[in-house]
Amino acid sequence: MEPIALNEKVLQDAVKNEVIQIEQALGNFQVIVSEEVFISCCERRSDILHLGLANKNIQKIVLLQDFTSLVRLDLSNNIIEKIEGLEGLTNLTWFNLSFNKITKIEGLDALQKLEVLNLSFNQISVFENMDTLENLRLLFVGNNNIKKLDNVLYLSRFKKLFKLNMTGNPVSNEGDYTSFIIACLPSLTLLDNILINSEIREEAFIKYHFLLEEIKPEELQKLQTNEAQQKLEAEFKLHHDAFVEDIYGSSLFNSMFQDDPEAVKPQFLPGVAPLFQTFEDQAVELCRCFFDFGLEEHKRREAELNAFFTGQKEAEAYYRQKALKILAEFDQEHREKIAEFQNVTDPTLIEVKINSCNDAITQLQKDLLTVEFELVNNLEDNITKLDNSISDMASHFMETALKTFNQLRDLEDQYYQKVQEIIVEPQEIVAKPNVKEDIPEDRRSSTLFPDTDALMKALNTSHENHLQMINDREIHLNTQVSAWKVALFKEIQEKDVQWNHIRTSSIHRYGHYLRKQLKIYYRLR
Repeated sequence: MEPIALNEKVLQDAVKNEVIQIEQALGNFQVIVSEEVFISCCERRSDILHLGLANKNIQKIVLLQDFTSLVRLDLSNNIIEKIEGLEGLTNLTWFNLSFNKITKIEGLDALQKLEVLNLSFNQISVFENMDTLENLRLLFVGNNNIKKLDNVLYLSRFKKLFKLNMTGNPVSNEGDYTSFIIACLPSLTLLDNILINSEIREEAFIKYHFLLEEIKPEELQKLQTNEAQQKLEAEFKLHHDAFVEDIYGSSLFNSMFQDDPEAVKPQFLPGVAPLFQTFEDQAVELCRCFFDFGLEEHKRREAELNAFFTGQKEAEAYYRQKALKILAEFDQEHREKIAEFQNVTDPTLIEVKINSCNDAITQLQKDLLTVEFELVNNLEDNITKLDNSISDMASHFMETALKTFNQLRDLEDQYYQKVQEIIVEPQEIVAKPNVKEDIPEDRRSSTLFPDTDALMKALNTSHENHLQMINDREIHLNTQVSAWKVALFKEIQEKDVQWNHIRTSSIHRYGHYLRKQLKIYYRLR
Protein backbone atom coordinates (compact mmCIF):
# COMPACT_ATOMS: atom_id res chain seq x y z
CA MET A 1 0.00 0.00 0.00
CA GLU A 2 1.52 3.31 -1.14
CA PRO A 3 1.86 6.20 1.36
CA ILE A 4 -0.66 8.97 0.67
CA ALA A 5 -1.48 12.51 1.68
CA LEU A 6 -4.95 12.73 3.15
CA ASN A 7 -7.17 13.10 0.08
CA GLU A 8 -10.79 13.67 -0.93
CA LYS A 9 -11.63 10.00 -1.48
CA VAL A 10 -10.34 8.99 1.94
CA LEU A 11 -12.27 11.86 3.53
CA GLN A 12 -15.47 11.02 1.65
CA ASP A 13 -15.26 7.38 2.76
CA ALA A 14 -14.68 8.47 6.36
CA VAL A 15 -17.60 10.90 6.27
CA LYS A 16 -19.77 8.24 4.65
CA ASN A 17 -19.00 5.75 7.42
CA GLU A 18 -19.70 8.38 10.08
CA VAL A 19 -23.10 9.30 8.64
CA ILE A 20 -24.09 5.66 8.18
CA GLN A 21 -23.12 4.85 11.78
CA ILE A 22 -25.15 7.78 13.07
CA GLU A 23 -28.21 6.83 11.05
CA GLN A 24 -27.97 3.17 12.03
CA ALA A 25 -27.59 4.14 15.68
CA LEU A 26 -30.77 6.16 15.37
CA GLY A 27 -32.52 3.29 13.62
CA ASN A 28 -33.43 5.64 10.80
CA PHE A 29 -31.14 4.63 7.93
CA GLN A 30 -32.94 4.89 4.60
CA VAL A 31 -31.73 1.93 2.53
CA ILE A 32 -33.19 3.30 -0.68
CA VAL A 33 -31.01 6.43 -0.38
CA SER A 34 -27.53 5.73 -1.63
CA GLU A 35 -24.80 6.44 0.92
CA GLU A 36 -22.95 8.90 -1.29
CA VAL A 37 -26.06 10.94 -2.08
CA PHE A 38 -27.21 10.94 1.52
CA ILE A 39 -23.86 12.42 2.56
CA SER A 40 -23.62 14.97 -0.22
CA CYS A 41 -27.23 16.16 -0.09
CA CYS A 42 -27.95 15.92 3.60
CA GLU A 43 -24.60 16.55 5.31
CA ARG A 44 -21.92 19.21 5.27
CA ARG A 45 -18.39 18.67 6.45
CA SER A 46 -18.90 21.51 8.89
CA ASP A 47 -21.59 19.34 10.56
CA ILE A 48 -19.43 16.24 11.07
CA LEU A 49 -18.53 15.64 14.72
CA HIS A 50 -16.46 12.42 14.52
CA LEU A 51 -13.99 11.34 11.85
CA GLY A 52 -12.17 8.02 11.73
CA LEU A 53 -9.06 7.92 9.54
CA ALA A 54 -7.09 5.12 11.17
CA ASN A 55 -5.13 2.56 9.13
CA LYS A 56 -5.22 4.53 5.85
CA ASN A 57 -1.45 4.74 5.26
CA ILE A 58 -1.74 8.52 5.51
CA GLN A 59 1.59 10.35 5.40
CA LYS A 60 0.46 14.01 5.37
CA ILE A 61 -2.47 15.75 7.10
CA VAL A 62 -4.35 18.04 4.68
CA LEU A 63 -7.92 19.04 3.65
CA LEU A 64 -9.37 19.16 7.17
CA GLN A 65 -10.07 22.91 7.22
CA ASP A 66 -13.81 22.49 6.52
CA PHE A 67 -14.45 20.13 9.46
CA THR A 68 -14.97 23.05 11.82
CA SER A 69 -17.38 21.23 14.17
CA LEU A 70 -15.20 18.15 14.56
CA VAL A 71 -14.83 17.05 18.19
CA ARG A 72 -13.21 13.63 17.69
CA LEU A 73 -10.47 12.76 15.19
CA ASP A 74 -8.71 9.42 14.84
CA LEU A 75 -5.51 9.39 12.73
CA SER A 76 -3.90 6.43 14.47
CA ASN A 77 -1.96 3.66 12.74
CA ASN A 78 -0.74 5.73 9.80
CA ILE A 79 2.72 6.94 8.76
CA ILE A 80 2.31 10.63 9.64
CA GLU A 81 5.61 12.38 10.30
CA LYS A 82 4.43 15.92 11.11
CA ILE A 83 1.47 17.35 13.02
CA GLU A 84 -0.01 20.03 10.75
CA GLY A 85 -3.16 21.20 8.95
CA LEU A 86 -5.30 21.43 12.10
CA GLU A 87 -5.89 25.20 12.18
CA GLY A 88 -9.65 24.94 11.55
CA LEU A 89 -10.37 22.24 14.15
CA THR A 90 -11.05 24.63 17.02
CA ASN A 91 -13.75 22.40 18.54
CA LEU A 92 -11.67 19.23 18.74
CA THR A 93 -11.70 17.61 22.19
CA TRP A 94 -10.37 14.08 21.41
CA PHE A 95 -7.39 13.43 19.14
CA ASN A 96 -5.62 10.13 18.47
CA LEU A 97 -2.26 10.21 16.66
CA SER A 98 -0.85 6.99 18.10
CA PHE A 99 1.21 4.55 16.02
CA ASN A 100 2.67 7.10 13.60
CA LYS A 101 6.17 8.46 12.90
CA ILE A 102 5.93 11.81 14.65
CA THR A 103 9.19 13.16 16.06
CA LYS A 104 8.06 16.58 17.31
CA ILE A 105 5.01 17.94 19.11
CA GLU A 106 3.81 20.94 17.08
CA GLY A 107 0.84 22.30 15.13
CA LEU A 108 -1.60 22.05 18.06
CA ASP A 109 -2.04 25.78 18.75
CA ALA A 110 -5.65 25.95 17.50
CA LEU A 111 -6.85 23.00 19.60
CA GLN A 112 -7.64 24.99 22.73
CA LYS A 113 -10.61 22.77 23.62
CA LEU A 114 -8.61 19.55 23.42
CA GLU A 115 -9.09 17.27 26.44
CA VAL A 116 -7.67 13.94 25.28
CA LEU A 117 -4.45 13.59 23.28
CA ASN A 118 -2.92 10.24 22.31
CA LEU A 119 0.63 10.35 20.94
CA SER A 120 1.64 6.84 21.96
CA PHE A 121 3.99 4.78 19.80
CA ASN A 122 5.72 7.65 18.02
CA GLN A 123 9.28 9.02 18.16
CA ILE A 124 8.78 12.06 20.39
CA SER A 125 11.62 13.03 22.74
CA VAL A 126 10.50 16.37 24.23
CA PHE A 127 7.32 17.92 25.59
CA GLU A 128 6.92 21.25 23.77
CA ASN A 129 4.57 23.52 21.79
CA MET A 130 1.52 22.54 23.84
CA ASP A 131 0.99 25.79 25.74
CA THR A 132 -2.50 26.47 24.34
CA LEU A 133 -3.92 23.10 25.48
CA GLU A 134 -5.28 24.51 28.72
CA ASN A 135 -8.12 21.97 28.89
CA LEU A 136 -5.91 18.88 28.52
CA ARG A 137 -7.12 16.14 30.89
CA LEU A 138 -5.71 12.88 29.48
CA LEU A 139 -2.32 12.56 27.81
CA PHE A 140 -0.94 9.32 26.35
CA VAL A 141 2.71 9.40 25.29
CA GLY A 142 3.75 5.83 25.98
CA ASN A 143 6.42 4.13 23.86
CA ASN A 144 8.14 7.26 22.60
CA ASN A 145 11.73 8.43 23.10
CA ILE A 146 11.44 10.67 26.17
CA LYS A 147 14.71 10.34 28.11
CA LYS A 148 14.99 13.37 30.41
CA LEU A 149 13.00 13.24 33.60
CA ASP A 150 13.04 17.00 34.17
CA ASN A 151 11.22 17.54 30.86
CA VAL A 152 8.08 16.36 32.69
CA LEU A 153 8.09 19.74 34.46
CA TYR A 154 6.68 21.18 31.24
CA LEU A 155 3.42 19.35 31.98
CA SER A 156 2.93 21.22 35.25
CA ARG A 157 1.17 24.02 33.35
CA PHE A 158 -1.78 21.72 32.62
CA LYS A 159 -3.82 22.18 35.77
CA LYS A 160 -6.62 19.89 34.57
CA LEU A 161 -4.38 16.95 33.65
CA PHE A 162 -5.41 13.96 35.77
CA LYS A 163 -4.24 10.98 33.66
CA LEU A 164 -0.79 10.46 32.13
CA ASN A 165 0.64 7.39 30.45
CA MET A 166 4.39 7.32 29.74
CA THR A 167 5.20 3.62 29.88
CA GLY A 168 7.70 2.38 27.32
CA ASN A 169 9.79 5.57 27.30
CA PRO A 170 13.46 5.35 28.36
CA VAL A 171 12.67 7.73 31.22
CA SER A 172 10.21 5.26 32.75
CA ASN A 173 13.13 2.95 33.59
CA GLU A 174 14.69 5.44 35.99
CA GLY A 175 14.34 4.49 39.63
CA ASP A 176 12.65 7.68 40.84
CA TYR A 177 10.45 8.06 37.76
CA THR A 178 7.09 7.57 39.51
CA SER A 179 7.79 9.71 42.58
CA PHE A 180 9.29 12.56 40.57
CA ILE A 181 6.31 12.80 38.19
CA ILE A 182 3.77 12.62 41.02
CA ALA A 183 5.63 15.38 42.87
CA CYS A 184 5.79 17.54 39.72
CA LEU A 185 2.14 17.06 38.80
CA PRO A 186 0.04 17.38 41.98
CA SER A 187 -3.27 17.26 40.03
CA LEU A 188 -2.45 13.82 38.58
CA THR A 189 -4.79 10.98 39.63
CA LEU A 190 -3.60 8.19 37.32
CA LEU A 191 -0.05 7.51 36.19
CA ASP A 192 0.48 4.62 33.78
CA ASN A 193 -2.99 3.33 34.79
CA ILE A 194 -1.97 3.21 38.47
CA LEU A 195 -4.20 5.10 40.89
CA ILE A 196 -2.23 7.65 42.94
CA ASN A 197 -3.41 7.53 46.53
CA SER A 198 -2.67 10.08 49.26
CA GLU A 199 0.12 7.94 50.75
CA ILE A 200 2.05 7.73 47.45
CA ARG A 201 1.55 11.44 46.83
CA GLU A 202 2.75 12.47 50.28
CA GLU A 203 5.84 10.27 50.00
CA ALA A 204 6.69 11.76 46.60
CA PHE A 205 6.21 15.30 47.86
CA ILE A 206 8.47 14.75 50.88
CA LYS A 207 11.14 13.18 48.71
CA TYR A 208 11.26 15.94 46.08
CA HIS A 209 10.06 18.95 48.02
CA PHE A 210 13.40 20.76 48.18
CA LEU A 211 14.40 19.87 44.62
CA LEU A 212 11.13 21.18 43.26
CA GLU A 213 11.48 24.38 45.22
CA GLU A 214 14.69 25.00 43.27
CA ILE A 215 13.44 23.87 39.88
CA LYS A 216 9.96 25.37 39.80
CA PRO A 217 10.98 29.05 39.83
CA GLU A 218 13.01 28.47 36.67
CA GLU A 219 10.10 26.64 35.05
CA LEU A 220 7.73 29.38 36.20
CA GLN A 221 9.97 31.98 34.58
CA LYS A 222 9.90 30.04 31.32
CA LEU A 223 6.13 29.74 31.56
CA GLN A 224 5.72 33.46 32.19
CA THR A 225 8.04 34.26 29.29
CA ASN A 226 6.05 31.98 26.98
CA GLU A 227 2.77 33.49 28.13
CA ALA A 228 4.09 37.00 27.55
CA GLN A 229 5.24 36.01 24.06
CA GLN A 230 1.88 34.45 23.27
CA LYS A 231 0.12 37.56 24.51
CA LEU A 232 2.27 39.74 22.27
CA GLU A 233 1.60 37.51 19.28
CA ALA A 234 -2.14 37.53 19.97
CA GLU A 235 -2.12 41.32 20.26
CA PHE A 236 -0.19 41.71 17.02
CA LYS A 237 -2.63 39.41 15.22
CA LEU A 238 -5.57 41.41 16.54
CA HIS A 239 -3.96 44.69 15.47
CA HIS A 240 -3.09 43.24 12.06
CA ASP A 241 -6.62 41.92 11.54
CA ALA A 242 -7.92 45.38 12.51
CA PHE A 243 -5.47 46.99 10.02
CA VAL A 244 -3.95 49.19 12.75
CA GLU A 245 -0.65 47.48 13.50
CA ASP A 246 2.25 49.90 14.07
CA ILE A 247 -0.20 52.76 14.66
CA TYR A 248 -0.85 52.57 18.39
CA GLY A 249 0.83 55.17 20.61
CA SER A 250 4.01 56.70 19.26
CA SER A 251 4.88 53.82 16.90
CA LEU A 252 4.11 55.65 13.67
CA PHE A 253 5.55 58.96 14.90
CA ASN A 254 8.79 57.34 16.07
CA SER A 255 9.17 55.51 12.77
CA MET A 256 9.05 58.88 10.99
CA PHE A 257 12.10 60.17 12.89
CA GLN A 258 13.89 56.87 13.46
CA ASP A 259 17.14 56.52 11.52
CA ASP A 260 16.59 59.96 9.97
CA PRO A 261 19.77 62.02 10.60
CA GLU A 262 18.37 64.91 8.55
CA ALA A 263 15.47 65.31 10.99
CA VAL A 264 17.83 65.71 13.97
CA LYS A 265 19.78 68.74 12.68
CA PRO A 266 17.04 71.42 13.02
CA GLN A 267 15.99 70.09 16.44
CA PHE A 268 19.04 71.71 18.08
CA LEU A 269 17.84 75.18 17.12
CA PRO A 270 16.33 77.31 19.90
CA GLY A 271 12.55 77.12 19.98
CA VAL A 272 12.31 73.87 17.97
CA ALA A 273 12.13 71.48 20.95
CA PRO A 274 8.68 72.67 22.18
CA LEU A 275 7.39 72.58 18.60
CA PHE A 276 8.63 69.03 18.24
CA GLN A 277 6.99 68.01 21.55
CA THR A 278 3.68 69.55 20.51
CA PHE A 279 3.91 67.79 17.14
CA GLU A 280 4.58 64.47 18.86
CA ASP A 281 1.76 64.87 21.39
CA GLN A 282 -0.80 65.75 18.74
CA ALA A 283 0.32 63.01 16.36
CA VAL A 284 0.31 60.33 19.09
CA GLU A 285 -3.17 61.34 20.26
CA LEU A 286 -4.43 61.26 16.67
CA CYS A 287 -2.99 57.76 16.17
CA ARG A 288 -4.43 56.57 19.49
CA CYS A 289 -7.92 57.69 18.52
CA PHE A 290 -7.67 55.99 15.14
CA PHE A 291 -6.24 52.84 16.73
CA ASP A 292 -9.20 52.61 19.14
CA PHE A 293 -11.58 53.28 16.27
CA GLY A 294 -9.93 50.51 14.23
CA LEU A 295 -10.39 47.94 17.02
CA GLU A 296 -14.07 48.86 17.38
CA GLU A 297 -14.57 48.55 13.63
CA HIS A 298 -12.88 45.15 13.75
CA LYS A 299 -15.41 44.03 16.37
CA ARG A 300 -18.25 45.26 14.16
CA ARG A 301 -16.90 43.36 11.16
CA GLU A 302 -16.42 40.18 13.21
CA ALA A 303 -19.98 40.43 14.57
CA GLU A 304 -21.30 40.91 11.03
CA LEU A 305 -19.36 37.88 9.77
CA ASN A 306 -20.47 35.71 12.68
CA ALA A 307 -24.10 36.66 12.00
CA PHE A 308 -23.61 35.89 8.30
CA PHE A 309 -22.10 32.43 8.86
CA THR A 310 -24.80 31.62 11.41
CA GLY A 311 -27.41 32.65 8.85
CA GLN A 312 -25.75 30.50 6.19
CA LYS A 313 -25.84 27.47 8.46
CA GLU A 314 -29.46 28.10 9.36
CA ALA A 315 -30.40 28.41 5.68
CA GLU A 316 -28.54 25.21 4.83
CA ALA A 317 -30.24 23.40 7.72
CA TYR A 318 -33.68 24.64 6.62
CA TYR A 319 -33.27 23.54 3.01
CA ARG A 320 -31.61 20.31 4.11
CA GLN A 321 -34.77 19.50 6.06
CA LYS A 322 -36.85 20.28 2.97
CA ALA A 323 -34.70 17.91 0.92
CA LEU A 324 -34.97 15.21 3.60
CA LYS A 325 -38.74 15.56 3.65
CA ILE A 326 -38.88 15.19 -0.13
CA LEU A 327 -36.59 12.15 0.05
CA ALA A 328 -38.65 10.57 2.82
CA GLU A 329 -41.92 11.03 0.93
CA PHE A 330 -40.39 9.66 -2.24
CA ASP A 331 -38.88 6.75 -0.33
CA GLN A 332 -42.27 5.75 1.08
CA GLU A 333 -44.00 5.92 -2.30
CA HIS A 334 -41.11 4.20 -4.06
CA ARG A 335 -41.16 1.30 -1.60
CA GLU A 336 -44.88 0.89 -2.11
CA LYS A 337 -44.46 0.82 -5.89
CA ILE A 338 -41.66 -1.71 -5.65
CA ALA A 339 -43.84 -3.85 -3.37
CA GLU A 340 -46.61 -3.82 -5.98
CA PHE A 341 -44.29 -5.60 -8.42
CA GLN A 342 -44.57 -8.71 -6.28
CA ASN A 343 -48.17 -9.27 -7.43
CA VAL A 344 -47.85 -8.19 -11.07
CA THR A 345 -47.10 -10.70 -13.80
CA ASP A 346 -48.40 -8.88 -16.86
CA PRO A 347 -45.33 -7.54 -18.75
CA THR A 348 -47.33 -4.59 -20.10
CA LEU A 349 -48.45 -3.58 -16.63
CA ILE A 350 -44.93 -4.02 -15.30
CA GLU A 351 -43.71 -1.70 -18.06
CA VAL A 352 -46.30 0.88 -17.02
CA LYS A 353 -45.21 0.67 -13.40
CA ILE A 354 -41.55 0.92 -14.40
CA ASN A 355 -42.32 4.07 -16.39
CA SER A 356 -44.27 5.42 -13.42
CA CYS A 357 -41.24 4.83 -11.18
CA ASN A 358 -38.96 6.54 -13.68
CA ASP A 359 -41.32 9.52 -13.86
CA ALA A 360 -41.30 9.71 -10.07
CA ILE A 361 -37.51 9.62 -10.06
CA THR A 362 -37.41 12.44 -12.61
CA GLN A 363 -39.82 14.45 -10.46
CA LEU A 364 -37.71 13.75 -7.38
CA GLN A 365 -34.65 15.14 -9.15
CA LYS A 366 -36.60 18.23 -10.20
CA ASP A 367 -37.87 18.76 -6.66
CA LEU A 368 -34.40 18.37 -5.16
CA LEU A 369 -32.89 20.67 -7.77
CA THR A 370 -35.61 23.23 -7.01
CA VAL A 371 -34.66 23.09 -3.33
CA GLU A 372 -31.02 23.47 -4.31
CA PHE A 373 -31.89 26.44 -6.52
CA GLU A 374 -33.79 28.07 -3.65
CA LEU A 375 -30.86 27.45 -1.31
CA VAL A 376 -28.36 28.94 -3.77
CA ASN A 377 -30.55 32.03 -4.23
CA ASN A 378 -30.88 32.39 -0.47
CA LEU A 379 -27.13 32.05 0.03
CA GLU A 380 -26.41 34.50 -2.79
CA ASP A 381 -28.83 37.01 -1.27
CA ASN A 382 -27.04 36.64 2.06
CA ILE A 383 -23.67 37.12 0.37
CA THR A 384 -24.94 40.25 -1.40
CA LYS A 385 -26.21 41.67 1.90
CA LEU A 386 -22.89 40.87 3.54
CA ASP A 387 -21.01 42.44 0.65
CA ASN A 388 -23.05 45.64 1.00
CA SER A 389 -22.60 45.71 4.76
CA ILE A 390 -18.85 44.98 4.67
CA SER A 391 -18.38 47.49 1.85
CA ASP A 392 -20.11 50.18 3.91
CA MET A 393 -17.95 49.33 6.92
CA ALA A 394 -14.78 49.29 4.83
CA SER A 395 -15.68 52.63 3.21
CA HIS A 396 -16.37 54.22 6.59
CA PHE A 397 -13.11 52.82 7.94
CA MET A 398 -11.05 54.07 5.00
CA GLU A 399 -12.77 57.48 5.06
CA THR A 400 -11.80 57.85 8.70
CA ALA A 401 -8.29 56.63 7.84
CA LEU A 402 -8.05 59.23 5.07
CA LYS A 403 -9.13 61.97 7.50
CA THR A 404 -6.58 60.77 10.06
CA PHE A 405 -3.70 60.64 7.59
CA ASN A 406 -4.66 64.06 6.23
CA GLN A 407 -4.50 65.43 9.75
CA LEU A 408 -1.08 63.81 10.21
CA ARG A 409 0.09 65.45 7.00
CA ASP A 410 -1.25 68.79 8.24
CA LEU A 411 0.64 68.40 11.51
CA GLU A 412 3.83 67.60 9.59
CA ASP A 413 3.29 70.65 7.36
CA GLN A 414 2.73 72.91 10.35
CA TYR A 415 5.86 71.64 12.07
CA TYR A 416 7.87 72.05 8.86
CA GLN A 417 6.69 75.62 8.30
CA LYS A 418 7.36 76.73 11.88
CA VAL A 419 10.86 75.22 11.94
CA GLN A 420 11.51 76.82 8.57
CA GLU A 421 10.59 80.21 10.05
CA ILE A 422 13.01 79.66 12.95
CA ILE A 423 15.82 78.91 10.50
CA VAL A 424 15.09 81.83 8.19
CA GLU A 425 14.09 84.52 10.71
CA PRO A 426 17.59 85.34 12.12
CA GLN A 427 18.97 85.87 8.64
CA GLU A 428 16.13 88.24 7.79
CA ILE A 429 16.78 90.25 10.95
CA VAL A 430 20.47 90.61 10.18
CA ALA A 431 19.73 91.56 6.59
CA LYS A 432 17.59 94.57 7.61
CA PRO A 433 19.44 97.94 7.51
CA ASN A 434 19.71 100.10 10.63
CA VAL A 435 18.52 97.34 12.94
CA LYS A 436 18.41 99.03 16.35
CA GLU A 437 16.94 96.33 18.49
CA ASP A 438 19.18 93.88 20.19
CA ILE A 439 18.86 90.30 19.11
CA PRO A 440 17.87 88.05 22.03
CA GLU A 441 20.69 86.11 23.59
CA ASP A 442 19.18 82.71 22.80
CA ARG A 443 18.93 83.65 19.11
CA ARG A 444 22.22 85.50 18.77
CA SER A 445 24.23 82.38 18.03
CA SER A 446 22.02 81.56 15.11
CA THR A 447 22.13 84.94 13.40
CA LEU A 448 25.24 84.26 11.42
CA PHE A 449 24.76 80.58 10.60
CA PRO A 450 27.07 79.77 7.72
CA ASP A 451 25.12 76.51 7.10
CA THR A 452 21.56 77.90 6.78
CA ASP A 453 21.27 76.30 3.36
CA ALA A 454 22.39 72.97 4.79
CA LEU A 455 19.77 73.21 7.53
CA MET A 456 17.04 74.04 5.03
CA LYS A 457 18.11 71.17 2.84
CA ALA A 458 18.02 68.78 5.83
CA LEU A 459 14.60 70.10 6.84
CA ASN A 460 13.19 69.72 3.33
CA THR A 461 14.57 66.20 2.99
CA SER A 462 13.17 65.22 6.37
CA HIS A 463 9.79 66.76 5.52
CA GLU A 464 9.58 64.81 2.28
CA ASN A 465 10.57 61.58 4.07
CA HIS A 466 7.91 62.06 6.73
CA LEU A 467 5.16 62.75 4.19
CA GLN A 468 6.27 59.71 2.20
CA MET A 469 6.09 57.49 5.30
CA ILE A 470 2.60 58.76 6.12
CA ASN A 471 1.53 58.16 2.51
CA ASP A 472 3.07 54.69 2.48
CA ARG A 473 1.26 53.72 5.69
CA GLU A 474 -2.01 54.97 4.26
CA ILE A 475 -1.50 53.03 1.02
CA HIS A 476 -0.59 49.92 3.03
CA LEU A 477 -3.80 50.21 5.07
CA ASN A 478 -5.98 50.67 1.98
CA THR A 479 -4.27 47.72 0.30
CA GLN A 480 -4.82 45.56 3.39
CA VAL A 481 -8.53 46.37 3.55
CA SER A 482 -9.10 45.80 -0.16
CA ALA A 483 -7.13 42.54 -0.22
CA TRP A 484 -8.96 41.24 2.88
CA LYS A 485 -12.37 42.00 1.35
CA VAL A 486 -11.47 40.34 -1.98
CA ALA A 487 -10.05 37.23 -0.26
CA LEU A 488 -13.05 36.98 2.08
CA PHE A 489 -15.68 36.93 -0.65
CA LYS A 490 -13.57 34.79 -2.96
CA GLU A 491 -13.36 32.11 -0.26
CA ILE A 492 -17.08 32.33 0.55
CA GLN A 493 -18.14 32.15 -3.09
CA GLU A 494 -15.71 29.37 -3.99
CA LYS A 495 -17.01 27.22 -1.13
CA ASP A 496 -20.63 27.83 -2.09
CA VAL A 497 -19.93 27.03 -5.74
CA GLN A 498 -18.07 23.88 -4.74
CA TRP A 499 -20.88 22.62 -2.52
CA ASN A 500 -23.54 23.53 -5.08
CA HIS A 501 -21.64 21.46 -7.63
CA ILE A 502 -21.37 18.53 -5.20
CA ARG A 503 -25.05 18.63 -4.27
CA THR A 504 -26.24 19.03 -7.88
CA SER A 505 -24.00 16.22 -9.11
CA SER A 506 -25.18 14.00 -6.28
CA ILE A 507 -28.83 14.57 -7.17
CA HIS A 508 -28.14 13.46 -10.74
CA ARG A 509 -26.08 10.49 -9.55
CA TYR A 510 -28.85 9.51 -7.18
CA GLY A 511 -31.37 9.48 -10.04
CA HIS A 512 -28.98 7.32 -12.04
CA TYR A 513 -28.56 5.01 -9.07
CA LEU A 514 -32.35 4.59 -8.62
CA ARG A 515 -32.91 3.85 -12.31
CA LYS A 516 -30.06 1.35 -12.28
CA GLN A 517 -31.58 -0.39 -9.25
CA LEU A 518 -34.94 -0.42 -11.01
CA LYS A 519 -33.42 -2.13 -14.04
CA ILE A 520 -31.73 -4.72 -11.85
CA TYR A 521 -35.02 -5.45 -10.10
CA TYR A 522 -36.83 -5.69 -13.45
CA ARG A 523 -34.27 -8.19 -14.76
CA LEU A 524 -34.62 -10.23 -11.58
CA ARG A 525 -38.34 -10.35 -12.20
